[in-house]
Amino acid sequence: MGIKLENKLVDIINSKTTINALATVDKAGVPHVTYKGSFHIRENGFLEFYEVIETSVTNKNLTTSIWFDKVVAVNFLGENKESFQVKAKVKKAIISGQEFKKVYQTLQQRLGDIDISTIWVLEPIEVREETFSKRRVLEEEAHPLLRHLDRLTV
Repeated sequence: MGIKLENKLVDIINSKTTINALATVDKAGVPHVTYKGSFHIRENGFLEFYEVIETSVTNKNLTTSIWFDKVVAVNFLGENKESFQVKAKVKKAIISGQEFKKVYQTLQQRLGDIDISTIWVLEPIEVREETFSKRRVLEEEAHPLLRHLDRLTV
C-alpha cells in the first residue's frame, strides 16, 4: 500500500526548478539512473512523469518493473538543496486514450515536434530525506562511535 507524501515534498516535486533523478534496474538487476524533468504529483498522490523515447533504457526498465513488481527510486533535489528519495512501485503505463492524447498535445505545443512514449504512474511506498545536514545528524545519533578517532578525542 502506498503512502501519502507531505505537502513540503509535493511542492518540491511539482516545482519546475527541482532536479529529478530516476533509478531503475533491468531484468538482470543492473542499475540505470537518468534525469527526468516532467515529474509531478497526480490528484491521487501518485508520481507521474513522461517518457518521450520509446526505446530508452528507462522505458525498458520500467516495463520490466511493472511486469516483475520491482521497486524504483527517485531523488528530488529542490532549489534549496533539500533532497528526498522516494521509493515507488510502478503502477501504470498509459500509452493511449484521452489522457495520453491530452499530454501529447500539450507537450507538442510546449516543446515542438516531439513524441511521447508513455505516461508512467508510480505509487510512493517509502520516503527518506537525503539532505546532507539532516542525514549527518541522524546517522551520527544512530552510530555515535563511527567517527574518525581524532573526532572522538575532542
